[in-house]
Amino acid sequence: MKPKVVVFVFPGSNSEDETKRALDAVGLDARLVHSDDAEHATADGYVLPGGFAYEDRIRAGAVAAHDRALDVVIDAAEGGKPVLGICNGAQILIESGLVPGTGPIRRPTAAFAPNVPGGRFRCVHTYLRTMQPPERSPLLRGLGEGTLVPAWAAHGEGRLSASLEELERIREGRHIAFVYATSDGETTEGAIPNGSALGVAGLINKKGNVLAVMPHPERDAWTFMHLGAPGASRSDALAPSGGIALFESFARAFSAL
Repeated sequence: MKPKVVVFVFPGSNSEDETKRALDAVGLDARLVHSDDAEHATADGYVLPGGFAYEDRIRAGAVAAHDRALDVVIDAAEGGKPVLGICNGAQILIESGLVPGTGPIRRPTAAFAPNVPGGRFRCVHTYLRTMQPPERSPLLRGLGEGTLVPAWAAHGEGRLSASLEELERIREGRHIAFVYATSDGETTEGAIPNGSALGVAGLINKKGNVLAVMPHPERDAWTFMHLGAPGASRSDALAPSGGIALFESFARAFSAL
């Protein structure tokens, strides 16, 4: 039987269909569940998709972090089930305290703050470079350290911000799952589209079962999404592309837990 994965849809979510398709493609049984149906959501894992939950009021992810759907996600995460947040989903996870997970639940210790310069929304193609060995987390088990995953950064609030003490805890505690990189794997300042501290593009909790990723891998999961790229062929338009690797790794976690 395929593992059942709930994709919670909040008012303002806008990437749930692409996310569901990627999850289904890697052998999972993904179900879209609206957040007001949270009491009916029982699953083997959970995914929070991108968008603008509750219009990003107060801060991106801040309102959704107190939605009753998060009660379900928090219980699942504390029970060891896989949880993935993408873009707005990553913002919700950090606002809930599930990542980096260095403090109490719903007491965030860091934030995905407005981009610099100017807090402007940016949409750019980028690469995620894995910063942890596979044994650090079952969610990263399908990705070797240094693996590059193509994705689209599309957000106005994606800059990791925290106190110097918290940034040190994040680094020392091996909570950095991904950093921004070039197509050659270089982690230069120019590769960071938003000024994120430590170049962070993704965070993972201590237990390794909750992953927050700011860029969208589901937007580079199929060849038709970049037919103009070198090597892309119209005959392979429906073939999986590089971003699907993150979802394949997520799917492997169900057999590892």
